[in-house]
Amino acid sequence: MNYRMLTGAALALAASPAFALNILLTNDDGLTSNLKALYDELRAAGHSVIVSVPCSGQSGRSAAIVMYSTTTIVADNDKTQIEAEGGCHNGAAVTGAPAVGAFTKTGFTGGDYNYVHGTPVMATMYGLDVLSAARWGKGPDLVLSGPNEGQNVGKVVINSGTIGNAQFAAGRGVPAIALSAGTNTIDNAALANPNSRQVAQQTLKLIAALQAKAGGTALLPAGVALNVNFPDSVSASSSWAFSRIGTYDTYALKFSSAAPWGLSGSLPPAATSEQAEDEAVVYKTRIAVTAMQVGFDHRPAAQQWLRLRLRDLFSK
Repeated sequence: MNYRMLTGAALALAASPAFALNILLTNDDGLTSNLKALYDELRAAGHSVIVSVPCSGQSGRSAAIVMYSTTTIVADNDKTQIEAEGGCHNGAAVTGAPAVGAFTKTGFTGGDYNYVHGTPVMATMYGLDVLSAARWGKGPDLVLSGPNEGQNVGKVVINSGTIGNAQFAAGRGVPAIALSAGTNTIDNAALANPNSRQVAQQTLKLIAALQAKAGGTALLPAGVALNVNFPDSVSASSSWAFSRIGTYDTYALKFSSAAPWGLSGSLPPAATSEQAEDEAVVYKTRIAVTAMQVGFDHRPAAQQWLRLRLRDLFSK
């Protein structure tokens, strides 16, 4: 069996009521074109969907567990850009509204769309612990994190809020997939970027392919989450490919040596042949799908290496 390409009839399957899932949709960007497009496509395919996202953009927050306020949405431009926008990103809710709640933006009311004035993982926790129990009486069948406005590839994934959400959910035993698209999916005005719809439609194919093989069981095995990165040029004809986090990075990030302080970086050298399956290479032309371990526990072989290497110390 070829595990490197997700092709054929499985990807062509569309969800039907018989395959309907309870899906928690979260991200680290708040209300975006990508979020709306994926919600619309999931609902059209017959899935039951709850959205729980941070009030404002929270890129790079990884798995941080922080509430910026436990009472109301407050202005704190250093952390949340609330001060600049006068409320949640793209008007999902206004300053002074409860720190947790349903969107008040016209066209997004009704209870499916919800925000948390905190980090991405706090929004995921709210969806898992409160919203899912209220809607379904149990946890979701699947957590989707994203699609992010920009790819998450290479070692930087450990710093990603998109990845942090998927890791947290998978650690709770819920199948979870992190989704990241190109920065060309940003649309902060109409929330209707056509590239967002392409990403959403391809995501439906991935879910259908996983369902076709699951046979009514969990979509992913315990201890595994997926990191999926779409190319900037994603379309209905985009191909799918196995990938790994690997050793190749899109940027060589460093801390700048002079003001203005913060991140600096440069493009890395060309990838080697050994790095051809690294997601930072694959996503340029194909939809890259990477299996991530959940948490930091290593494989049994490494555990045994540690036992042997420090056996004298451990015996004391």
